[in-house]
Amino acid sequence: MSRMLAVFKREFMGYFATPLAYIFIVIFLFLTGVTTFYIGGFFEAGQAHLQVFFLFHPWLYLFLIPAIAMRLWADERKSGTIELLLTLPVPLWAAVLGKYLAAWAFTGVALALTFPVWLTVNYLGDPDNGVILASYIGSLLMAGAYLAIGACISATTRNQVIAFVVTVVVCFLFTVSGLPIVLDFFSAWTPQPVLATIASFSFLTHFDAITDGVIDLRDVVFFASLIALWLFANGIVIEMKKAG
Repeated sequence: MSRMLAVFKREFMGYFATPLAYIFIVIFLFLTGVTTFYIGGFFEAGQAHLQVFFLFHPWLYLFLIPAIAMRLWADERKSGTIELLLTLPVPLWAAVLGKYLAAWAFTGVALALTFPVWLTVNYLGDPDNGVILASYIGSLLMAGAYLAIGACISATTRNQVIAFVVTVVVCFLFTVSGLPIVLDFFSAWTPQPVLATIASFSFLTHFDAITDGVIDLRDVVFFASLIALWLFANGIVIEMKKAG
């Protein structure tokens, strides 16, 4: 565990050693403000809730999270530092988990900095803060799932651009799998159980359920299982590259 924490600290501090972290945070806060107050019409709605604020999170994460994840392993492979990392007395699982948790914690910092929106809605009205807290937890879980996918894909290539594009495509498929545009395509020739399985992988379905204020164990297990699966695959890819 101490070795994993050492990797975590190295990676997390590394974000703030370059302008990347600050650029990402500024862009994220700017886009959440634009989508909430201008596109979402927060003030025009005249209601004390943050549903419109969380409504755009899946779509913001779809492009911003891959931008973080693309460098996790692709940059290590391109610079050759992955060989140095893997020769250190650090277990593979500690390296994978430490790098992932550092990226997730950094994302959590960016999400936490949106707290003025929460303060604003409490100043303007009397919102259900339990629902807002549940929505923040759901947003963080969804961001973690995006990151796990991106970390695994980043491990497969040296090119950060390729990692970014592939991650966006895969995350997009997971995001929209429960929408009619996808289900209608499969409904004509796919059995209902298979169709229900495809729909169950939708990030939107599980995230929307949490933003309703109910943290269902099934939704938490979905995101946790997805994160664990992609991190396990991440470890396998790194091991294969190491052996090769």
